[in-house]
Amino acid sequence: MNAPQLVVHRDKDLMAQAAAARLITKVVDAQASRGSASIVLTGGRNGNGLLAALAAAPARDAIDWGRLDLWWGDERFLPEGDPERNVTQAREALLDAVPLDPERVHAMPASDGPYGSDAEAAAEGYAAELAKAAGPEDHGGVPAFDVLMLGVGPDTHVASLFPELPAVRETERTVVGVHGAPKPPPTRVSLTLPAIRAAREVWLLAAGDDKAGAVRIALSGAGEIQAPAAGAYGTARTLWLLDEPAASRLPRSLYPPASA
Repeated sequence: MNAPQLVVHRDKDLMAQAAAARLITKVVDAQASRGSASIVLTGGRNGNGLLAALAAAPARDAIDWGRLDLWWGDERFLPEGDPERNVTQAREALLDAVPLDPERVHAMPASDGPYGSDAEAAAEGYAAELAKAAGPEDHGGVPAFDVLMLGVGPDTHVASLFPELPAVRETERTVVGVHGAPKPPPTRVSLTLPAIRAAREVWLLAAGDDKAGAVRIALSGAGEIQAPAAGAYGTARTLWLLDEPAASRLPRSLYPPASA
């Protein structure tokens, strides 16, 4: 486990713009070195804010969108096209505006998809898709994602891994069905911590006063069962991207002055 790095921006808009610029650079570098790139998207206000900032960034065209694989960290198990689904929101924020290869957009199954209302079967199907994309050099049955992004909830949840629930305790499977989530909808599909930790870089996004307590808990040595965000880290780098309100309850010794 590498020590997390923190970048604190003045406000959420600046955080989104800076994160989008950082992501463009990371994808372009990965494509230059390996021919393609693989990233994992997150939903929520911060994840969607980053995608909207990316859509508005003039440098977005530096990315070869046809050589980019997109995955999701979790999904609300709702019908295709439901406005609450992460993939629906991502399409509206960015995906419909860029020339992606549809075969490389790996949305999680919907509740009216090939697995019907069986969230566990949907999770198994997505795990199989991940395993098929993993190379011989990858470990744990998933690709070594270049960047995996996660929003941090006020309760410290990441993806759909909520404190104390069975999904956050999973150590073998890469994708699980989540039942009884404490925020609606109760049924979801989520990557597990082992799958998250296969990523080269994990970026955790948090903005707003309502995230300050969760950020403090996750970065203060809490256990991952009680604070799932504490268990999310990458093989090469773990980056917390915060705005000043979200960082307001951290000791100043933990992070440098705001970089933007």
